[in-house]
Amino acid sequence: MQNSDAMALTAALLAVAGELTQRINDGVVARGFEGMRPAHGFAFARLAPGGATVTELAAHLGVTKQAASQLVDEIVRKGYAERRPHPGDARARLIVLTERGRECTRAAEEAAAEAVRAWAGVLGEEELRGLYGRLVRIAPQGPVRPAW
Repeated sequence: MQNSDAMALTAALLAVAGELTQRINDGVVARGFEGMRPAHGFAFARLAPGGATVTELAAHLGVTKQAASQLVDEIVRKGYAERRPHPGDARARLIVLTERGRECTRAAEEAAAEAVRAWAGVLGEEELRGLYGRLVRIAPQGPVRPAW
């Protein structure tokens, strides 16, 4: 692949990722979850399975502990998460989603599904499944992080 072709592919992938992130966030806000930003969704993805400490969240997001702490303060203040005693470490606090946070996560899943259905309308189901299979083969393992 020529450098110019590689740059065009890179630009297309970044444009799709950015558009998808924005469509999910817009869908969340349209479903009544005001004041949400894409960064919140990336944090919710880490918190959803069973919570995380601020340190774990910082590592997931690729930010400092202070930045993660500020994000946690914000989502706690908005009612999307709460701090609980950590079951395995008396010095730590576990950040877990509230019912409102879980509802917001479900809204994000619905918005993502809408976006993918739109792709299916352009590509067709078979081509979309093929795209998915190819992207899974090259996608890095690990957390999906925002491009700060």
